[in-house]
This record gives sequence, structure tokens and C-alpha cells, in this order.
Amino acid sequence: MQDFTGDLFYLIEEAEKYILKNIHIGMKVEGLKRTDVPEIDREAIREAIINAFCHRDYYEYDSVNVAIFKNRVEIRNKGLLYGGLTIEQIKTEMVSERRNELIAEIFHEIHWIEKWGRGISLILSKEPGADFKEIGTQFIVTFKRKYLEEGEEKVGEKVGETLTQNQETILSLIRENSRISARELSDKVGIPARKVEENISKLKKKGLLRRVGPAKGGNWEILEK
Repeated sequence: MQDFTGDLFYLIEEAEKYILKNIHIGMKVEGLKRTDVPEIDREAIREAIINAFCHRDYYEYDSVNVAIFKNRVEIRNKGLLYGGLTIEQIKTEMVSERRNELIAEIFHEIHWIEKWGRGISLILSKEPGADFKEIGTQFIVTFKRKYLEEGEEKVGEKVGETLTQNQETILSLIRENSRISARELSDKVGIPARKVEENISKLKKKGLLRRVGPAKGGNWEILEK
């Protein structure tokens, strides 16, 4: 658990960094360039955080809270929807009622929000499974996590039927270079060599990967299912 104190700009940046630090980050390779890919879209996360600070009820003594669970991330702010809006309306209509006009205007001036209330539609375009609800006096945005810790099940699916992001990345790198070493995989995936070996062992057990030839001088073979 961490507490942050500061101005809105600092808090929004820290909240975003805190989430990205505590969820899984995969990667994709485009040509020679590696791009980090969080399991929850970065733009959706940032938009939800900005909305929380923009629309919270500052008359209530509380904070914007971020809660990270094994299967979801929640962003909570004090203050129900303003101006008589409903959950269904904010999901289907491009409309926004501003509780904090001055804060909203500042965020608009620095291009963090738009006047037309496109924040919710942007979140849903990036993360269609995002959920919005009101509980007590809290407004909560929930993002489903796509991957759990190594060795745990992917939410809602059986072990053996899915691959973790790291396993998918390892297979992708092996497709590009069947002679790639465990050390090179470790550097490119961004996990310790021990974790690479663990994932390779799991891929072998799933019948998706096998080693051809000796440890030195051999190569990997992907067994497509």
C-alpha cells in the first residue's frame, strides 16, 4: 500500500505509474523495435484516473483510490455521477456533467480532457470490458486483468488452454530465431533467466515446444496445435 500527496498533476502521474508498475507488461516486436504492451490499455488507465480527479466530490474527506487485485484493477473516487446522469447514459451518450468546472477547464486547456465528454467512450474503445458502478458514495471503474502471476490460471479459463503473455512472447521470439538462447530470451522478454527456463518447461509440457539437438548448437522447434 502506498499513499501519495501532492497537486493533481503529480497525483495523476503517480497513480498511472503505480498501476503500470503492478500489472503485467508484455511486448510486441515491430521490425527491430520493441514496444511494451500493458495487459490493460495505458490510455484507458490514464483516462479513468483523470476522470476520477476531475469529477470527485472534494467536499467529502477522502482520496482517489487505486486497488489492484489478481483479476482486476479498480479506480475509485468519492462522489456519485453528477447532474442526474446514469451509468447507462455515460456509456451510450457522449455527455458529461461537471461537478468541478475549474478543474475540468484546466484539464481541457492542457488537452487532458475534451469538452464533449468523450472520456467514457475512449475508455470503452480501448477496454470494452471496463465496468462502471456506484456503491455507497463511491464511483468505481473496474478493468479486468488479462494475465495472472506465473503458474496461476488465466481468469475464467482452464490451465493448459491458455498461455501467459511471457509464454506468447517467448514463442514469438523463437519463431523469429529458432537458435535464440535462454539468456537472449531473458533480455528480450525482460524476466530473469530462471523464469525463462520455467516458462520453457511449461511450454514443453503443453506440447508446444521441443528442443532439437544439444543445449549448445541445437535449436528450438515450435509444435503448432
